[in-house]
Amino acid sequence: MFEKEINLRPVDHITVDAIGEPGQRTFMLQGWKGDRSVTLIVEKTHVQLLAAGVEELLKEVERDHAGLAPASGDYEEGDMRIDARSEAWFRVGELGIGYDEDGDLVALVAKELLEEERQAEEPRIARFWATRSQMKAMAGWGLDIAARGRPICAQCGEPIDPNGHFCPKRNGHQRRPT
Repeated sequence: MFEKEINLRPVDHITVDAIGEPGQRTFMLQGWKGDRSVTLIVEKTHVQLLAAGVEELLKEVERDHAGLAPASGDYEEGDMRIDARSEAWFRVGELGIGYDEDGDLVALVAKELLEEERQAEEPRIARFWATRSQMKAMAGWGLDIAARGRPICAQCGEPIDPNGHFCPKRNGHQRRPT
């Protein structure tokens, strides 16, 4: 893809997913319109913050537009998996969301994270326009996927690897797996 901007309005489907084992997963955002798909690499925190932002935006929209039916957010896990054969267009640096009142669509804007040697260039941008229900389903699935990672240490809040981890709150002591 040589385009600087892509607009999928509206998407047929939008999702996030994680490929790989917990602790070594790659998170991706993917949208389809017809036979075209756009795949972007995101961070786990992007997925979590996006889900929270979508939930907040949808509450606001439904509060401000009382005549709108609530977004459903229902999904089937099999339908939310990405097509892992699709090559990522870019790694995301920034995500933003907005609402188009006239079209009753939620806009998700993803801006490329530029490497140091490319800082003078304009970043590529992908815009995904989705229904409120599509976005709510993506947000719910995103939180589900993010929660499937490594367990979090109750002491320091860092992820625990299968072999344990160094916990500064426990002065480096760790339990060995049995």
